Amino acid sequence: MPADGCRLFCRDIGSGHPIIVLHGGPGFDHSYLLPELDRLAESFHLVYYDQRGRGRSAQGVQPDDVTLRSEIDDLDRVRSHFELESVAVLGHSWGGLLAMEYAVRHPDRLSHLVLLDTAPASADDWRILREEFARPRPDRDLEAMRAISSSAAYERGDLEAETAYNRHHFRMTVRRPDHLEALVARLRSNLTEEGVLLARRIQQRLSAETSGSAGYDLFPALRGLEVPTLLLHGEHDFIPVELAERIANAVPDGRLSVLRGCGHFTYLEAPERVFEEVARFCG
Repeated sequence: MPADGCRLFCRDIGSGHPIIVLHGGPGFDHSYLLPELDRLAESFHLVYYDQRGRGRSAQGVQPDDVTLRSEIDDLDRVRSHFELESVAVLGHSWGGLLAMEYAVRHPDRLSHLVLLDTAPASADDWRILREEFARPRPDRDLEAMRAISSSAAYERGDLEAETAYNRHHFRMTVRRPDHLEALVARLRSNLTEEGVLLARRIQQRLSAETSGSAGYDLFPALRGLEVPTLLLHGEHDFIPVELAERIANAVPDGRLSVLRGCGHFTYLEAPERVFEEVARFCG
């Protein structure tokens, strides 16, 4: 679909009440959420899209074209393109932050808000997350990540180097080897070397407006948000559960469900539980 100087790749499936799905990263595309989240299409009309400059929405996009404002506007363009008056929005990881940004600006366009393993809602909570990241990882992963990220292959966006880095990066939160291998394969499925570098630049720009901005704080707006909100969060997510709990406590009609034994990709590790929770909440 056309979107102010670029074209956004969209995919819709199923029928019923609409849910717009927001992928994370922010340097990824929606492919890593499939096929597990498609289970929701048994009960809902799902609309996925690759965010501007990512995946199959990258053609003709420059890093400077992407801002938090353009991300919010693109989400509303997708809603309008599919002629959806009131939608549920489901955001995973970074997509959760984008979903919150959209919700506090356009609450009248949302029926439900679902935050799946969501990113933090303030600069202070991002600082806590960074401290959590600094906790010791297995030495083999730390050493491998340092070696990969300093290599010429990684710097030029080589897909094998990118995959190897992600494998070590996410090993701490994805416990089953088959889930980890499926995830890292999906993360590169629609990428080129140029796409990797573009996504990294976009991630830096968006981080500077959110997690890297000292005054960033969504909590005042969330306390006035009159949209039913469900947070699903993995017990072993590298984003601490207490940060999700703070969001759930801030939203007047918010609640948190912690998925035991799961990490940052709950839809992959416990797809039936995610489906049941979302279907019950949005049904």
